[in-house]
Amino acid sequence: MSEGEHKLADSQGKFAQVVKNGRKLNDIDWKNGRILLTNKRIVLVSNEGKRTIPLSNLDGLKGRVDVNQTIAQVSGYLSLQLGKDVTLVAPNDTESFKTKLFKALLDQSIILAKHPAVKGGVIQESEWQKGRLKVDDSEVDLALSDGKFIEVDLDDIGGVEQGERTVMDQERLVLEVEHTEGENTSVQTHLSGKRRHMSFLHSLLREGEQRAEVNADLSEREHEVLMALYSGVSPFEIPNFVDMDVDRVEEVYDRLIELEILEEVRTRKEVALKARGRNIASDAINER
Repeated sequence: MSEGEHKLADSQGKFAQVVKNGRKLNDIDWKNGRILLTNKRIVLVSNEGKRTIPLSNLDGLKGRVDVNQTIAQVSGYLSLQLGKDVTLVAPNDTESFKTKLFKALLDQSIILAKHPAVKGGVIQESEWQKGRLKVDDSEVDLALSDGKFIEVDLDDIGGVEQGERTVMDQERLVLEVEHTEGENTSVQTHLSGKRRHMSFLHSLLREGEQRAEVNADLSEREHEVLMALYSGVSPFEIPNFVDMDVDRVEEVYDRLIELEILEEVRTRKEVALKARGRNIASDAINER
């Protein structure tokens, strides 16, 4: 290894190049071998030889690319975008490898943040400032220059939007991340920086957002309870607010907890909206 390089992961697994120079390859099949990750590169080793992918050459991490049935049969893999090439890697422990790869690509990166940009649905007057990223197994942390510390729980992301915005008099790619902080207050944190960093960060945050996506078949009364909670009504005030019997409200809570739309804070019955609950309530309010 070169000076300053250290190993992050070393796993058996499978890999395949599926796109080269923008064209899908024919007769694509998995190759079995060793997948090595360092803070500077990925090395793929098989009976046919060794291939090195410098992390500096990675442009993005894509979703699934099921180009044929053989590829589709593998449930977990990463799609590495290198210019017009796409290579798939499937380590034995994909989730652990993925976290370490995101850490190698993003840890200690300096980006810009506006926090909170929106709080409780109200636009704030926060200024853009520099922050330093840190990626953990379950969250993304950001230490800001003014001393604030932001924790974004990947299981608590209600939405991630991206678009071009004016930041410090320049057009930049901005990520708008909805999550909660404090006593379950919904906030938006806006993030910007080098386009490459934003691409990887968007992929990581989208994974969290997708965990919160749900197609739940909810009744009108269940929607009413969600919207009331989303609007800030205390769980203990819900029966009077929606004119519903206490026992019936608790039945609604139990069903929504089972669907992972609510989480139980304590028994008898204090609850808080999870990310997917905020999404459903927001959509329901917008439809009215």
